[in-house]
Amino acid sequence: MTTCAIASLERAEPLAATAATARTWLLLEQPGPWGAQALHESHLDAGTGRALAAAAEGTGVRVALIRRPGPHADRGGAARRRVYLAHTLPGRSWVRTWRTDDPAALTALDFAALGAGDHTGLGEPYRGDPLTLVCTNGRRDRCCALLGRPLAAELAASGGANAWEITHIGGHRFSPTLLVLPYGYAYGRADAPTVKGVLAAVRRGRVVVEHCRGRSAWDRPGQAAELAVREVTGEVDADALTVAHIANAGDAGGPDNANDANGAWTVTVTHRDARAWHVTVRSAPGPATPASCGAEAVPQPRLHAVRVSAAAADGSPADAPPTG
Repeated sequence: MTTCAIASLERAEPLAATAATARTWLLLEQPGPWGAQALHESHLDAGTGRALAAAAEGTGVRVALIRRPGPHADRGGAARRRVYLAHTLPGRSWVRTWRTDDPAALTALDFAALGAGDHTGLGEPYRGDPLTLVCTNGRRDRCCALLGRPLAAELAASGGANAWEITHIGGHRFSPTLLVLPYGYAYGRADAPTVKGVLAAVRRGRVVVEHCRGRSAWDRPGQAAELAVREVTGEVDADALTVAHIANAGDAGGPDNANDANGAWTVTVTHRDARAWHVTVRSAPGPATPASCGAEAVPQPRLHAVRVSAAAADGSPADAPPTG
């Protein structure tokens, strides 16, 4: 049987603008097995998992479980668990960490403040190797286990990365898929040498565009636009670009329904040196592709930046098509 990852690759499905959307990530260590809906299908108390999901809804915070790479025998949960909290907006990125023996206490956090970038003094600043979170939840999709777990194990064994397995970051068909913090860029179809190059860039505050799915801080039209500006300008500084505005360019679609195959948006991307670009992003249906293993093959919307317009020195527009 053809897996969803092979089907996506065979259909040349683009990676850009496919990252999960979250301004802030709350990551809780939970050893042992995970179910498809891991927050309430693991050794974490199911009521706590549901309460965390409910508390995060609509706040810009995404909650996920993490565990160290390696065997995952049914041996119960750790008494004290590592917690990471990470905000991903440019110029305001941070990672905080602490340990807890009471995961239920996390449900009382101020999720609205966390989503807005205020860590409220929680934990301590994290200053270690880049957090590298590889999706490995085979109960959700077998590609994540077959392709993700070997990558996570290799990264952990080779050093230079704080490697964890994570329950779900979306896009099984792009496996192996991973999220790198503090900047929040997601990557897909990446082997270990590629990821090591990404991590080397992150340590210098830079972004590798190859295999990049987008920055989780942005909605998907914003992800497409930011990557297109990087492609046109060659800008690699992680915090240089900001998605300032997303406007619906027609009657169909908008930032909240970027899966609409007929959507169109005008996205304004700004540089910290005061330059700005207007990027036209369109969604069009691609070939029928299963979203995950065992799912029906249906056309998957593909977002493309079709025009990048920058202000020239005299104030007139200067247009450039993306090179990809």
